[in-house]
Amino acid sequence: MQAPPGETSRPEDPPGFVVRTEAQKAAFDNGFRIEEGAAAGWLRFRSTTAHGRIWIAGAGASGPWFLSIDHAGVAAEMADWPAETTAGPGVRTWRFPALPPLYAALDRIYRLGVSLPAAPLARFEAKAAGLPRATEAERLVVQRVGQDIFRDALLDYWEGRCPLTGITERPLLRASHIVRWADCTSDAQRLDVHNGLLLSALWDAAFDEGLVTFDDDGLAIASPSLGSIARAALGLAAPARLDGLRDEHRANLAWHRANVFRKSEP
Repeated sequence: MQAPPGETSRPEDPPGFVVRTEAQKAAFDNGFRIEEGAAAGWLRFRSTTAHGRIWIAGAGASGPWFLSIDHAGVAAEMADWPAETTAGPGVRTWRFPALPPLYAALDRIYRLGVSLPAAPLARFEAKAAGLPRATEAERLVVQRVGQDIFRDALLDYWEGRCPLTGITERPLLRASHIVRWADCTSDAQRLDVHNGLLLSALWDAAFDEGLVTFDDDGLAIASPSLGSIARAALGLAAPARLDGLRDEHRANLAWHRANVFRKSEP
């Protein structure tokens, strides 16, 4: 939502010592460690790992604080971020009453900046460049490189948490492709976080085998092939829902429902 009419707080121009120090610390602590100067009260930063630039400004030592971003994909993912929006130099700008919510937004922006296309693809192409692919064993090595990058990207995108169970222990989490690796038409599709879910091991196995899938609203659908004990273990006595799906997820889930999901008993 827009800032209230009559809002008088504006970025301090030029930024004073406290505003500059706090802005630099907030950016640095959240992965944006390259400062690119100041203009009209805004301090601009970028990262060596996350795509996009950010601007931070403050109205004084006690705030409020302002954050603007230029990454359209990140802005779309954060369209419902719980903060006032206002005018700024980027494609989306927020106003925060204090530093803690600014830090929370920066953390999410960084995680999205390293996970959204084409950041994982760029990392894969850099790591796989020059790797031989002549034999099946060599192709498996390349595939493993891609799968490791994909897993790291999903951990960032889903904030290290299975959206169905809340499990955060990494050994129990799996990077689940929606359209399977072998069925993808390009490396871009294979490395796209919208083609993946971060699921606990049991949910991953059920999803990969087509024993469960999800509708466009994220509601879990159980296959008739799924037995009662497995249904209970998955917690399907109550509705299970994936939150945070985007249209890109939905397009891939439609493929999964059509090509992987077991619609009838064997």
